[in-house]
Order: sequence, then structure tokens, then C-alpha cells
Amino acid sequence: MSGHSKWHNIQKTKGAADAKRSAAFTKIAKEIIVAVKQGGSGDPANNSRLATVIAKAKAANMPNDNIKRTIDKALGAGNTDNYESVTYEGYGPCGVAAPEIRHYFDKFGKGMGAQGCVSWSFDRKGVIVISNEDEELDEDTVMMDALDSGAEDFSADGPVFEITTDPDAFNDVVAALEKKGYTFESAELEMVPQNYVTMTGEDDVKNMEKLLDMLDDNEDVQNVWHNWQQD
Repeated sequence: MSGHSKWHNIQKTKGAADAKRSAAFTKIAKEIIVAVKQGGSGDPANNSRLATVIAKAKAANMPNDNIKRTIDKALGAGNTDNYESVTYEGYGPCGVAAPEIRHYFDKFGKGMGAQGCVSWSFDRKGVIVISNEDEELDEDTVMMDALDSGAEDFSADGPVFEITTDPDAFNDVVAALEKKGYTFESAELEMVPQNYVTMTGEDDVKNMEKLLDMLDDNEDVQNVWHNWQQD
């Protein structure tokens, strides 16, 4: 029975991982379709938005065949998929700003706000994350490679390196680092907070954690931008 239980647990864990990966690929596929339709081209060399999404797809280990099929689907004359990118803004516990999804803000935060109520406190940046969990990469080397590739900033945060770029330079920096042999944990355009809020109230911290967990589990949410940190 113990062997059967162990195999069942392995299957359950693998199934959960596969489901999470499939959900991530579905989200990215929608972004690819939006990028192709709005950019008017399936060639990333002529469609910067598509190039950005492809970089994100590769960082998520989405197979090249999946990327190509999705682009071909978006270009197809019979394709009627029509996705739009929408951002909702609101305030979480302690008035912390975080732009996404009405219900969860009402339940765990301070509710929805008007358009622009929090986005002014964020800067749009390209954010590239490189894992160094095995400590095989030299911090100074990665930093110099990033800056030589056109990055704005570099920081080491535990087992990862975070590289920040100007949005217009993001695709060029990604391409340059790929040529240098780097692979990414993630690579996408994000809204980066200008300031951070430290939460000390136990209820506020719990509500923020619930808010972020709910948003992360919601298949319609692509990004959650928040400006908080816990001691």
C-alpha cells in the first residue's frame, strides 16, 4: 500500500504541475494572439510586442512548436478569437496599490479605484530574471554582460539575478543575453513600484497573502503588481 500511495502522490504532484504549466501556456497563447492582431504581423522582427511575448514564452519553457502554431492560428483568415488586455486598479490592505480584479479587492482589500488611481506610482520596465540557484554564475560577470547588453540596472536577490531595462530596449537586451548563452526564469514587461510599503499588522498581512493567492490562482489574471513587503 505504501508503494501505491507514493505513486499516487507522484501522479498527483505531476498532474498539478502539468495543469499549472498548461494554464500558463494558455495565457501566453492569448497574449501572442493579441500581439499578432494588434501588431499586424507574425514576424517578431517587425512586431515588437510579439517579440516581447515570445521572450516571455521561451522563459516559461513554452515549446517553439506551440509558439509557431499559435502565431499561425492568429494569422489565419478564419480565426475569430478576439482577446483584449484590460487592467483594473485598486487598493489592497493598508492602502497598498495593486492593479487587478474587482472581486478580490472588494473582499480582501479596500476596493476598486478609478483608472489611473495607482498606476502613476508604478514604472513600466522590462524585467529579466536569471536563476543562480546552483551558484554556477559569477555575479560580476552577469552584471557586466547585462549592462553591456543595454540593461538599466542589475541586482542580486538570493538565488536569482534581476535585470531591469527600459521598455523600448527590452527585446534587444533579451536577444543580446540569449546570444551570450543565458536562459531566463522569466522575461516580460512589468509595472514596477516606485515605493514599497512594509506591513506590520497581522490581519493586513494575512489579507494581502489571500489577495495575492486568489489572483495567482485566477486564470484570467496575467500580472499582479503590488508594492508591499513583509518584515
